[in-house]
Amino acid sequence: MNASEPSIVQVKSPPRRKVIAIVVAIAFAAAAVGAGVIMTVKSGKAEAKPVQTTPALTVTIARPTQVSWAETLNASGAVAPWQEAIIGSQIGGYQLDQVRVNVGDHVKKGQILARLNPDLLRAEEAQLVAAYEQAEANAKRAISLQGSGGISDQDVLQSTTLAKTARAQLAFKQLQLRYTDVIAADDGVISARSATPGSVVSTGQELFRMILKGRLEWRGEVTAEQLTRIAASQQVALALPDGGTASAVVRQTAPSLDSASRLGMVYADIADGQAVRAGMYANGSIALKPTPALVVSAQSIVIRDGHSYVLKLRSDGSNKVERLAVVTGRRQGTDIEIVKGVAQADEVVVLGAGFLNEGDTVRVASTDANTGTAPAAKETK
Repeated sequence: MNASEPSIVQVKSPPRRKVIAIVVAIAFAAAAVGAGVIMTVKSGKAEAKPVQTTPALTVTIARPTQVSWAETLNASGAVAPWQEAIIGSQIGGYQLDQVRVNVGDHVKKGQILARLNPDLLRAEEAQLVAAYEQAEANAKRAISLQGSGGISDQDVLQSTTLAKTARAQLAFKQLQLRYTDVIAADDGVISARSATPGSVVSTGQELFRMILKGRLEWRGEVTAEQLTRIAASQQVALALPDGGTASAVVRQTAPSLDSASRLGMVYADIADGQAVRAGMYANGSIALKPTPALVVSAQSIVIRDGHSYVLKLRSDGSNKVERLAVVTGRRQGTDIEIVKGVAQADEVVVLGAGFLNEGDTVRVASTDANTGTAPAAKETK
């Protein structure tokens, strides 16, 4: 090497194994620093915040209410006359001269409804009067001659018997004359008329049908089990075919069931002055004795897979709901009876129940101070 040329210094690179050792040392140092930071945070007693759960829905709640409900029993049946009288002719072979009433007329007891022509009867009566007078005279003469021996006792007996027979025949004809007037047996309403002026009637022929006192009754058909729960004086609300309503009161129940249908009859008197006609078919609701019931709003009932449930707010303060299977009973208006499944102290979801599942977190809406009701439920986004 010449003195004028610069010298070149050769630097030896560190061994590869030493480089790897340095990298590992640096990694351990970084891990130690991180651990130190974590220890510092813990030593500073920093508290982790709890996880916030977003409510699924804003709902209203209510407790079940204990009420007394008059249970109703539904049945169907026909409206019929309380009693229907058949008015006919008590004599036959005479012409119907007058018909004074028609269907729907209100009549009084003893009122003349129709009249038979009495002329033929009066002529027959005159004949019988003459026959009676002659028989009576013969009987008196025979009795006066009985002691003289001019007449036998047998002839006297025959004469007196003929006089009695003539008197009986005359009395019968006079009775027939009174029956020429067809009269009403009681107060009522004419429901049918078959009497035709000018026709010759026969004995017992039907001329009129009359609803006695104008009273109608509802004859509801019920099962044997229902019949045992019905008693006299229970109120019946009737739904008429024309959309109207009427009221009735149970008078009595049938002592036996129909052998074919296995149904029993309930007889209920319909109050006067109502737009009810015989022959109507009406549905009736019979009010039974009031019984206690635990009820909730119908909005609280959730039906899933054919079963009924309610959503109850848990009592642990978590605002989570619990789904309870319930057995429902009667319904009146917007309330439903809960037979089994909840207690009176439970807080049941009302509005929004149909959108919730088991374990959902909810927000309970505050009650309106003016109306006493909670605002409608709304979904929280």
